[in-house]
Amino acid sequence: MLDLPRLQRIRLTERPIGQEFFAHMVLTPNYNHFPGIEIEIEGIEKIPMEPVIYAMNHTDRFNYFPFMYKLWKLEGRYITVWVKGKYYENPAVGTFMELTSNLPTVSRGYIITKDFALTMNRRPAETEYDTLRTLVNKEAAPDEDSSTVDVSSLPQELFEKKRNILGVDFDPDECSYAAGINNVFNAMMREFVRLNELSFDLGLDLLVFPQGTRSIRLPRGRIGMMEIALRYKKTIVPVGCNGCDLIYTGSVPIAKKGKVVYRIGDPIPYEELSEFHITEPYEPFTAEAEHAHRDKFQGSVDLVMERINELLDPQYQFSDDLKSTGVRGTSRFM
Repeated sequence: MLDLPRLQRIRLTERPIGQEFFAHMVLTPNYNHFPGIEIEIEGIEKIPMEPVIYAMNHTDRFNYFPFMYKLWKLEGRYITVWVKGKYYENPAVGTFMELTSNLPTVSRGYIITKDFALTMNRRPAETEYDTLRTLVNKEAAPDEDSSTVDVSSLPQELFEKKRNILGVDFDPDECSYAAGINNVFNAMMREFVRLNELSFDLGLDLLVFPQGTRSIRLPRGRIGMMEIALRYKKTIVPVGCNGCDLIYTGSVPIAKKGKVVYRIGDPIPYEELSEFHITEPYEPFTAEAEHAHRDKFQGSVDLVMERINELLDPQYQFSDDLKSTGVRGTSRFM
């Protein structure tokens, strides 16, 4: 399970030993000794020497493995990756993620869904989740919507039971349910931002899937990556991943015969994003920052997604409605 204590105990190093172990023990035998696996990186010479943020499309569970492996073998570069909190639900997978220096992303959706499951011993129905998410969003940004949310059909235990939510105490006598969820989100996000800062300080590259959930066709990007990129003035390197979904077809991290082509686009330095610069200090992932600067976050990630789209074969390019073709509903979180 992903909670605040787990985020606080994550340790990053300049040379993630877990990544090296996995590369030697799993990826090297798989890629080098199984016939017919080809991994090609076009434009590797475009990557700047300093730590960067790679922005890549996300077609399958493992499409960062071949990319990280090749950059490690060819360039000696190490990468931290934003991964979903739900992967920490499985003890073995969570331990693997921790040992290989991944950075678990936090979302209000994960916190709502996980707290509901722990409190009610079941996953919320879609209608229940939608109502709770609306309630929590309204508390985070009260000026955006003045309508009321009817919670009478929801389990009242959620609003009345004193409990610990993922490492943060919640007392309904002191704050509302929605405020409690947002308190958890804010505490976990501060720790997530600290880990990103540490990653940059150690000289590690960062890999982000700005579309969020997996999808064969490219959807519209989400703003999280740009909250970090603009705050820390990082160079973004767009990467188009083509064909990885055909060699990684299941939930086991063993590739089968096929060819993967990664196309590296021209780097996007902070200076090139001048129309989206934010001159005032802000704290990434806070309701205040997202309310004040959402247009700049969304505009800049739209630009990055366009650059990724240009690097993709037709079958991976933008979906017609710019929506994900992958996992939807509460399955995104657990």
